[in-house]
Amino acid sequence: MKRLLTPIALGLALSGNASAQENANLDRLLEKTEDKVIEWRRHIHQNPELGNREFETAKYVARHLESLGMEVETGIAHTGVVALLKGGKPGPTVALRADMDALPVTEEVDVPFASKVTTEFNGEKVGVMHACGHDTHVAMLMGAAEVLAGMRDELQGNILFVFQPAEEGAPEGEEGGAELMLKEGLFKKYKPDVAFGQHVTSNLPVGVIGYRSGPLMASSDRFRIMVNGRQTHGSRPWGGVDPITTAAQIVMGAQTIVSRQIDITKEPAVVSFGKIDGGVRNNIIPDNVELVGTIRNFDMDNRQQIFERLKITAENIAQSTGAKADVTIYEGYPVTVNDPALTKLAVPVLREVAGERKVMEIPKITGAEDFSFFANEVPGFYYFLGVTPRGTDPSKAASNHSPRFYVDEKALQTGTEALTRLALTYMANNSQ
Repeated sequence: MKRLLTPIALGLALSGNASAQENANLDRLLEKTEDKVIEWRRHIHQNPELGNREFETAKYVARHLESLGMEVETGIAHTGVVALLKGGKPGPTVALRADMDALPVTEEVDVPFASKVTTEFNGEKVGVMHACGHDTHVAMLMGAAEVLAGMRDELQGNILFVFQPAEEGAPEGEEGGAELMLKEGLFKKYKPDVAFGQHVTSNLPVGVIGYRSGPLMASSDRFRIMVNGRQTHGSRPWGGVDPITTAAQIVMGAQTIVSRQIDITKEPAVVSFGKIDGGVRNNIIPDNVELVGTIRNFDMDNRQQIFERLKITAENIAQSTGAKADVTIYEGYPVTVNDPALTKLAVPVLREVAGERKVMEIPKITGAEDFSFFANEVPGFYYFLGVTPRGTDPSKAASNHSPRFYVDEKALQTGTEALTRLALTYMANNSQ
């Protein structure tokens, strides 16, 4: 990899030395989008849509991209929108990604553009809200698209804008998100060399950027264990096979998988049970008990070991009591890993955009992100952008997914510029 050029020296990512005029042009384009990004964000916030149902959001995004003269493709993974911006000079293809879906949450934030949208979710009437900030992601990427489209003749490569549906998960019985976009051939068709993504968070003050090289976010998988016994009266447990006591032993036994069977010096992991369901009355031992839980970890080899050992643990404990355990594991998102070389290139760019003291290395996060699918295909870099207003302690701010999640819109210009500068820097360093 070539020596990194800072964005100031880089300017418009020209092959030669950038002139002051070129740098001024980039700053002008960024400034010109600032109010637009806020306007787009408020429109999307006021009109949220759940995963695989982002029909109007997709139309809104597609119209904007088409107005910029890009090749636009819609209907990818149901509602996804992709646009390719071809630069005037040869070079790599950089993918920039934003997720579009909202959550089944009733908004409690007192802003003029608060969501009043309701829909049906899992058979219930619910509110719909951009309680995770995906509205800001879409708006910032729309802004970056406008800035970069204004520089297309000088670009040393191509930009692939990926507006992804269903990051929060597809509806029951459906496929969706980044995994489905790849399954339908997105990266095979456009062949990006790298992928960048960002996510707003209330855990950081406005304008502060958090990053980490290597594993950043955990894999997320869920499991279901059906413990099958034989019903009997509570006064005569020996007359049947008790699935409740068996289930209790499985819960406790599963806690030794990470603490005693996995090399925890490699990467952390956790197995958690979130639901135990069985029985209807105090004196009736039921036929079966259902256990449901989640597995989080930061190493793909450990992940597979946990899958295997959970199955062995549950089945053997059940067998020892005369019961039977059927274990089903539903693989979710893999570990989100930031490519070390790409991280090394990106961090100086982020420091120049946000300020030296506003870019920090953050701990691993046990939450999950399906950007991980993209980063498994090509080198990826994913980072967090703080949106909690000054004067508010981030540790006390409403978290992402809360009905009171609040975004300080001052962060949006930082995010728009960061995406723009990251793309330009990578192209300038990899255009030969």
